[in-house]
Amino acid sequence: MKSKVCIISGSTLGSTEYVAEHIESVLKKFGFSTALFHDPCFEDIKQQNLWLIVTSTHGAGELPDNLKPLFEQLKDKDSLNISFAIIGIGNSDYDTFCYAVDTIEQILTNKKAKQLCPSLKIDVLDTTDPEQLSENWLFNSIQYFN
Repeated sequence: MKSKVCIISGSTLGSTEYVAEHIESVLKKFGFSTALFHDPCFEDIKQQNLWLIVTSTHGAGELPDNLKPLFEQLKDKDSLNISFAIIGIGNSDYDTFCYAVDTIEQILTNKKAKQLCPSLKIDVLDTTDPEQLSENWLFNSIQYFN
């Protein structure tokens, strides 16, 4: 039986939500059940043990506003019994390119969560189709989600 994937999107302008929704449809084609959260709080996802976080980076390398409350709630947790993977979207013109990915990796691994595979960092300057790039990454990483 395939795992259920909890997809968590962090977006400021909304483009990351499109990638999260596309990834959800791809996972369903692979036979996974999913739960998609665009504005998550810990209560919504505490029973989920496989997280796929799709996030942009905001401002000076910060988490998007809709993810900040979740990660504030996680500070109070000693450990998390989850596995996770991350897709990040950013612009390499900024020296804080995909810092949200690095921040999330650090927070979750400090809470003893298990990172399934290397994170994908998409540079919007290098691609016009982040959905397809994410799909390709997922295809190459899908074995870690079982």
